[in-house]
Amino acid sequence: MSRKNVFVKISGDLCFSEEVLKWIGELAKECFVVVCVGGGTQINEEFEKRGWEVGEHGSLGREIRDFEKKQFARDILEKNQVRVQELLAGMDIRAEVIIPVLDIATVLCHLNGDTFVLAAYLGFDAIYVVTTKARVDAKREHFSEHPKIEVIGFAPCP
Repeated sequence: MSRKNVFVKISGDLCFSEEVLKWIGELAKECFVVVCVGGGTQINEEFEKRGWEVGEHGSLGREIRDFEKKQFARDILEKNQVRVQELLAGMDIRAEVIIPVLDIATVLCHLNGDTFVLAAYLGFDAIYVVTTKARVDAKREHFSEHPKIEVIGFAPCP
């Protein structure tokens, strides 16, 4: 029997948490794990530092019209991706790490991580949404019609 495919979406607020990374390590012992790292809070903070409008957040995520800002937001997510890859490798954990950005014929399309989870729904055996404990109830409500998705809360990184 082949290994289960597991998709894990981690809030950017938790993607460097040792507790979360160890939890992923336990999954990776038995499953093929794909980790999607977020970064909404970091993107908001960096936009605000530069005096840029944070932008509207609709059901699909943040709408960014300016290419420079799209690239900047992607860069933040890619930094999170690299750091998580390095942390996992340092813990001898094998997992693929991705970001919720599509490049469709050179057009950058940022997706809310929760929307990315739904895009992955049909291809994975199990899906976990890792978020802060304060957001668990709202996330569970959001995904209530999708039984394969389990929402797990962790304490935020100090």
